[in-house]
Amino acid sequence: MTASINFRRDVLPHLIAIIIFLILTAVYFSPVLFEDKGLAQNDILQFRGGAKEIQDFREETGEEALWTNSMFSGMPAYLIQTHYPGDFSGAIHSILTFDLPALAGNIFITLLCAYILFVTLGMSSWLAIIGAIAFAFTSYNIIILEAGHNTKSLTIAYIPMVLAGLIYALRHNLWIGAALFALGLTLNLHFNHLQMTYYMLLLVLVFAVVEIIFAIRNGTFAELLKRGLVLAVAAALAVGVNFGRLYTTAEYSQYSIRGKSELTAPNSGNQIGSGLDRDYAFNWSYGVGETITLLIPDFYGSSSSASLGTDSETYKAFTNMGVPPVQAEQIVEQGLPMYWGPQPGTSGPVYVGAIICFLFVLGIFIVDKRWVSWLVAGTVLSIVLAWGKNFEALNYLMFDYFPAYNKFRAVSSALVIAQIAIPFLGMLALWKLIRGRELKGLDKKLLISGSITAGICALVWLFAGSASFVGASDPQLIQAQFPIDAIRADRESMMRNDAFRSLVFIVLAAGLLYFYLKNKLSATVAIAGVGVLVLVDLWTVDKRYLSTDDFQRNVVSNYFQPTPADQLILQDKDLSYRVINLANPFNDARTSYFHKSVGGYHGAKLRRYQDLIDYHISQNNLEVLRMLNTRYALTGNPQQPVQRVPGPLGNAWFVENVEAVNSPDEEIAALSDFNAAETAVVDVSKFPVEKRSYSADNATIELTEYQPNYLKYQYQAAQPGLVVFSEIYYAAGWQAYLDGQPVEHIRANYVLRAMQVPAGQHTIEFRFTPASYEIGNTISMVCSILLLLVLAGAIFYGIKKKPTEEPIVEKV
Repeated sequence: MTASINFRRDVLPHLIAIIIFLILTAVYFSPVLFEDKGLAQNDILQFRGGAKEIQDFREETGEEALWTNSMFSGMPAYLIQTHYPGDFSGAIHSILTFDLPALAGNIFITLLCAYILFVTLGMSSWLAIIGAIAFAFTSYNIIILEAGHNTKSLTIAYIPMVLAGLIYALRHNLWIGAALFALGLTLNLHFNHLQMTYYMLLLVLVFAVVEIIFAIRNGTFAELLKRGLVLAVAAALAVGVNFGRLYTTAEYSQYSIRGKSELTAPNSGNQIGSGLDRDYAFNWSYGVGETITLLIPDFYGSSSSASLGTDSETYKAFTNMGVPPVQAEQIVEQGLPMYWGPQPGTSGPVYVGAIICFLFVLGIFIVDKRWVSWLVAGTVLSIVLAWGKNFEALNYLMFDYFPAYNKFRAVSSALVIAQIAIPFLGMLALWKLIRGRELKGLDKKLLISGSITAGICALVWLFAGSASFVGASDPQLIQAQFPIDAIRADRESMMRNDAFRSLVFIVLAAGLLYFYLKNKLSATVAIAGVGVLVLVDLWTVDKRYLSTDDFQRNVVSNYFQPTPADQLILQDKDLSYRVINLANPFNDARTSYFHKSVGGYHGAKLRRYQDLIDYHISQNNLEVLRMLNTRYALTGNPQQPVQRVPGPLGNAWFVENVEAVNSPDEEIAALSDFNAAETAVVDVSKFPVEKRSYSADNATIELTEYQPNYLKYQYQAAQPGLVVFSEIYYAAGWQAYLDGQPVEHIRANYVLRAMQVPAGQHTIEFRFTPASYEIGNTISMVCSILLLLVLAGAIFYGIKKKPTEEPIVEKV
């Protein structure tokens, strides 16, 4: 039966919603959209530094480098910046976001995807708008933007669309739902933040378990299985569109710090098999008591660098100490470590909103158990996982044995599940209450839910003074003669004020809904009132962590202004040499913007290179720096900002001896006492080398051409020899050629390339042409075309036909 479209009913409400989302985005990010300002996002600035060589090569040649020598002496570009022309999902994202600038586009797409979720459930447009606001303006979404975690933000943004497609396919129209599911999952995977996708899959797993239980109980398991198989095909299509990105990432991960260490006694402990070290992964674990920040934002003192006003006790204490008022104001405004929780530090709490927490509790009482079961279970799982080392019994078990869980760090990020599940159930509760005003006992359950959440806030407000307010940074503050008692008093004030603040919002929202149930207010007034309160609640907290004052002009250009030290080094026009930034070698990619850096900034550097850092570079092993062709050191000392590193060995050199070892442990230990110019350390159990001594007399080799993915050398030798190259060994893509013919090369000195070469005058080339990229990109293109056909078919079907399937369950 052909469906007729009524513009006012079927189109106009959604256009209004989009306009509202655009207005909210424009207001929050007006400095970006209208004043040409930017945000000093640390991770984005570091990304720009690390990606500079890749981007320059792309602009010059129109090709993908796939490798860069600008960070950690060389690494694949897959997890820095690589384009996959066969993947069309980036173009789809640009269309959905109206190609807005990154910060604005991130929030807009979060609003849009959450709106789609609630509309597919059958909510009115106005309720769906409230739900979208609750999703998008959760404090974590804003805080991660301020830090520069843009891909994490976008991966989270598309989770509601994935859930919308999943639920719609299972409970309403299978084909439209499956198409929406495929689109959402495609875009979720596109941004390649697999940790956030992993948390989404955990929530989906909980949902699947509950659906299976209810399907068996209701006798609909066969129907569920049929729909599940269609969704599996849709998921495979989404994976196919992103196959290039996923394939290269999977290939690289086994060689990165996410993979298994080859050393039997790694420098850092608690590593079980492959993956990250346990201590490293659990360093940022949310405190058990800290969970209350979901309801009361500054329960643990805001952030590790929070601004205070002139009405604060700290400001008054500084002035009483004789500090001039202007200087005291600058000190408190620049930020102080007000956070006193168990994490090493934080940019702010995860706050989902006092009203949303209240509605979540209400949902437990009034929403159908089929929804409550998986949303509450998902929330509890999220909170427990975020506790990390503070709940060892489950979390160490998960880390050691649950598939791929040990690939991820900062387990506090698991709260992303809660920040999805809590608003989800909260909005279902609001929907149920608005639709069911005549249902018996709603007013009582509303009062109970309000009493629980408001009661917690009231207790915190009344008894805040019983907490210690002692933070890990306090000894440093005392040593610096900061007024620690005043700082602790301000921490108490922050807790008390926010507890009262949350109490007020809960009372106001509960009051509106109570008067609605008692027929004192219309549904329109109640919905509008709650919506405004939710927006004001979240918006004002968000502004604490990302305000208009945080935006600046020329952020990128100012950050990457070459210093006199950079300019001095750049006068050296040799094709390739390396620089080490001694001031901050392994958490800085600014150096990579100008130079080929021994260090860098990346969460997935090569495992062997990390070992080299731990055992040798951080121990100032000069021979290791020489073999990496480190020519200059940035000292950070204004008196002598640049130093020449003694005796760099160049791009390649002939050695006289092979020191044969039989394991990675022996290989890395041998670098502690060897002459890199004369000796190559080779693990002969992996790379058999029969000849152990060579003549390097009168043998010369020179790098004559350089590109990130291509190196050309000319050499001349009177006898066969062994050449060591100051380039990182990576077998999954680098191919060596001698006079145009493929030849084998080996690994030497734990991380470098080496090659046995014949006598005479010859040409050596290295080309980086990983098969994974070519195969993956081809599969991505085929699946992208299929996805477009599926979406076109779903749109056509949705316009022309009305759904004929009966929902598996409609009750909320």
